[in-house]
Amino acid sequence: MAISVNGGGNGGGGRFGSRRRTGGGSLAEINVTPFVDVVLVLLIIFMITAHVMEFGIEVDVPKTKYVKDSAQEMPVVSVTEDGTTWLNDKPVNLNDLKSSILKRYGKTKGVYVRADKNTIWELVAQVTAELGEAGFQVNMVTQPQDMAVKGRK
Repeated sequence: MAISVNGGGNGGGGRFGSRRRTGGGSLAEINVTPFVDVVLVLLIIFMITAHVMEFGIEVDVPKTKYVKDSAQEMPVVSVTEDGTTWLNDKPVNLNDLKSSILKRYGKTKGVYVRADKNTIWELVAQVTAELGEAGFQVNMVTQPQDMAVKGRK
């Protein structure tokens, strides 16, 4: 006398015996290896290109409690710690600021001013006054104050 435990060898196996499981694995498994490969390649691409997306001139702007988000495209005048004035990525003379902005951007209403927090205030005031006299709306660029740093002080 012989007994078969796994549903029988003749294909019957009871009412639903042979249909339920056929000895292999489940077909519902998903192979995630290609997905992981694509994610890692994208991560590497973003890590390599992230530094290119930052602005080229290093200016450590002061921190404030509230910063209004703005998505307007306007010229950026940067004043570095050593007093150099830049229009986006090119150095510019303070006296030629108005003509340089009009030449590169045409009629624009506003200008962003980024100044290093260690810059002498007199130079920042001169740049702001020059832009104001030229009829531009001057917007100062600041950085939001980190809540963790605020709590420690």
